[in-house]
Amino acid sequence: MKILVTGAAGFIAFHVIKRLAPAGHEILGIDNLNSYYDVRLKASRLEQLKAHDNFQFLKVDLSDRSRMAELFRTERFDVVIHLGAQAGVRYSIENPFAYVDSNVTGTLTVLEGCRRQEVKHLIYASSSSVYGANTKQPFSVEDRVDSPISLYAATKKSNELMCRTYAHLYGIPSTGLRFFTVYGPWGRPDMAYFKFADAIMSGRPIEIYNHGDMRRDFTYIDDIVDGIEALLLRGAPTRDGSHPPHRVYNLGNNRPEQLTSLISLLESHLGRAAIKKYLPMQPGDVQATYADISESSRDFSFQPRVTLADGLKRFADWYLGYCASPARELEKLVQ
Repeated sequence: MKILVTGAAGFIAFHVIKRLAPAGHEILGIDNLNSYYDVRLKASRLEQLKAHDNFQFLKVDLSDRSRMAELFRTERFDVVIHLGAQAGVRYSIENPFAYVDSNVTGTLTVLEGCRRQEVKHLIYASSSSVYGANTKQPFSVEDRVDSPISLYAATKKSNELMCRTYAHLYGIPSTGLRFFTVYGPWGRPDMAYFKFADAIMSGRPIEIYNHGDMRRDFTYIDDIVDGIEALLLRGAPTRDGSHPPHRVYNLGNNRPEQLTSLISLLESHLGRAAIKKYLPMQPGDVQATYADISESSRDFSFQPRVTLADGLKRFADWYLGYCASPARELEKLVQ
């Protein structure tokens, strides 16, 4: 297949391309390489992907309507895997316009491209953040998700509504994936586990919100990629009676873990104790996430395999390989 992957220099997209490229697919990756976190980490990911002759990268901003339209006109994609977005719950409070530009306008340019070129399947990233203030657990795709508590969550819910609308109006087969706290090697430096590792190795205090009373359905990156690959092989959804060809699934570990457990495992794998600073809950955060994966297990045999202990060990091994000096600052991550 010929596949467009947006956000190609990002954490999840990088791993998706690494998995799909050896299978012989022709892959075009795009990314705007913004400076939300160190661009050199993104460049280092892309450098690894260049080893695949069937991968091509273009620097493109999703919100550039004319450039995106031109891209779809000149290329004929069978599948679009739309993983590009402005990530981060807390940053959406500081820079809200970045989220509307990238997540809302950017998704609209993708949808318009898919509509005009009759793409066979659009797979796009949603987020567990859409469950917002829901208290019923585990979170099911059948639950109402109209109570977002961050702008990031609101943009991801908007993406689901936009894709469903385009599926209804134009018959674009699309599948949304609500990711639950994805972690692993080559991860995002703004994520808690990565920030903890950096602080532990630098001798700085780690900031533990809600005084440690937090649970997350931590999902290892390989399990996420397994799910995307299985969905790709399964094929696009079809119209079912009055329902458009649009489906939404949870991709999570189906096992929430205490934040304190994650910290203890990191301390063990990194060989250092953390200096702990306990803080109240932050705006936009939720106390717990927990994925009901019954639909994804039923429809494309999604079954996470990597435990938190094993996944953090793999992350720590990668991290230590990149961090020769314990005193280095985060911006020196990729030399």
